Amino acid sequence: MNKNNQISRRDFLKIFGGTLAISALSCSRLLPQSKLKTGISPTAAADVTVVPNSKRPNILFIMTDDLDAAMETTDHMPNLNEHLVDQGLSFQQFFTPTPVCCPSRVTFLTGQYTHNHQVHMNTPPEGSFEKFNLLGSEASTVATWLRAAGYRTGFMGKYMNHYPFPENKTYVPPGWTEWYSPAKGKPYTGFGYTLNENGTLIEYQEDPEDYMTDMLAEKAGRFIRSSLEDSSPFFLFVSTFAPHEPYTPAPRHADDSLDIQAPRTASFNEDDVSDKPSGIRFDPQFTEEEIRDIDDVYRLRVQSMQAVDEMIESLITTLEEFDLLENTYIIFTSDNGFHLGQHRMKPGKAHPYEEDILVPFVIRGPGISAGTSVDNYLTGNIDFAPTIAELAGVIPPDYIDGRSLVPFFGENKPPSDEWRQAMPLEFFGHELGESGVIAPMYLGVRTSEFLFVEYSEGFIEFYDLTNDPDQLENIADVTDPDLLDKLSEWLSAFYTCSGENCRTLENEFINY
Repeated sequence: MNKNNQISRRDFLKIFGGTLAISALSCSRLLPQSKLKTGISPTAAADVTVVPNSKRPNILFIMTDDLDAAMETTDHMPNLNEHLVDQGLSFQQFFTPTPVCCPSRVTFLTGQYTHNHQVHMNTPPEGSFEKFNLLGSEASTVATWLRAAGYRTGFMGKYMNHYPFPENKTYVPPGWTEWYSPAKGKPYTGFGYTLNENGTLIEYQEDPEDYMTDMLAEKAGRFIRSSLEDSSPFFLFVSTFAPHEPYTPAPRHADDSLDIQAPRTASFNEDDVSDKPSGIRFDPQFTEEEIRDIDDVYRLRVQSMQAVDEMIESLITTLEEFDLLENTYIIFTSDNGFHLGQHRMKPGKAHPYEEDILVPFVIRGPGISAGTSVDNYLTGNIDFAPTIAELAGVIPPDYIDGRSLVPFFGENKPPSDEWRQAMPLEFFGHELGESGVIAPMYLGVRTSEFLFVEYSEGFIEFYDLTNDPDQLENIADVTDPDLLDKLSEWLSAFYTCSGENCRTLENEFINY
């Protein structure tokens, strides 16, 4: 590998700079435009190549908000397991490299790592829908690519943080032929919101039939049924607010699952966190009352997912009824994971630990064997856009960093040594001194065997996942410093990669 453009670990930490406040996740301070990256200008939709195809598949994509893969929430979703997991392909190591809402959602739409798409956080000016729009990036997403291929496209639910514009609440992003997204009100609570319905604002009240997930299910079903009136294939993106805080269940589920509690994983209320970063290291163990609060959060999250589970069954029933199921790919996932008491952390996200970066990802559809899974292959949300593009018969722009997952659909999986050897992680939100530069709060790399994380304060975490999957013992202090230096070098190279260079870097990780 050519390392001429790499920087030393000392210089890398100098770029990081400052002091980490890892527990301060809201990033509410307004920060100036990043000077570290100038961005990668997406090509126009017209520049994508559409492959001739007389029978393109339909695609139904269901994204939840803050749903975990490690906390057993999906175990309480019988329809998800019966109709998707048992009938489709599950990816067991599917990660979100930046485990917070807006950066992850942009990655799903563009196939780019956060340092390339530059939507660094949830809030403006360095994050949110406003930043995505300001960069002009909405001109080239999976929606515009599929529109170029003749798809009828529909979006329903949560788009990005801070959508829409305060002065233009009827704005519809490019590429979507049908659009239903909250423009104001309280959508996270499930009630009392106003939808932008294709440029018209419609108010919904506090009645049980107005519950957000149910409303999305109804509109999604109507979108599918209307496909019979149009010979075009469809791409439908349903984005729920569940199970995001305040974890509001549908009224009919408010008394469900009263006897469950948050999983008591090995790292739950961890005995010793002296080897963790500063934002965790000094946290006391939970009191009994705090543990009960965590259990309440878990119960509400499970309850709020019951309406999503019913939506899955409803939409599959509609697809079957209109003879569309056999030519439809159905995907289920989340924007990021969620921890519930691990390492003494109160319920939340944004950390590089397994609970936050690992999300469910399952797909069923033509050519996929029922009840199969892919393990020991590192995959992630950067792979969604190129996967959808290949399914739809579109060659996407060459700026994308991810790779298609379609080769996993058949019996012959890609050779493991030719697939991604390392999944980089990056979380932003830290301002470097007076320079006004947005720098990562941490960069990390997750492989099948270990997790390495370097924080802006210089703190390092290194976990042997083979012997310590719960990340209880940070072994950085007893690890060969030369190895840590090499990992740091790889991270500095990753931070400047884009497109094919990222994929090459991921594969060549083994050379370090």
